[in-house]
Amino acid sequence: MSNNRMLGSKVLDVLQHIGLIIVAASTVVAVGIEIGHMWRARTVTLADLLLMFIYLEVLAMVAIYLRSGKLPIRIPLYIAIVALARYLILDMKGMDSWRLFTVAGAALVLAVAILVIRYGHVRFPYDKDEGGH
Repeated sequence: MSNNRMLGSKVLDVLQHIGLIIVAASTVVAVGIEIGHMWRARTVTLADLLLMFIYLEVLAMVAIYLRSGKLPIRIPLYIAIVALARYLILDMKGMDSWRLFTVAGAALVLAVAILVIRYGHVRFPYDKDEGGH
């Protein structure tokens, strides 16, 4: 029974790595497409730059996960905040005030969540054998 568990674990590890490679490769392709778009438009907007930062954060998340085997929950939260900021920048003129406040409030909630997580990690650190980070 232990050999079956080991085999299953190895298969899942391989599939996980394949998935991460697909995410990284897709992100690199998306960066290339965005650079091509900026080149053809002969301009770089703030929305373009924020999108590039989102792509960089995704690549950083994949690299950290491959290196450590752990996914810091803060990175997806950072990505979400940048995505909300980009959404605000792109669609602010067409938004009614309630939608504007809702999106800004969501970004604030994510920022507070990051602070709470950071505080929790500093105040209540994991033991090394718990596997947390």
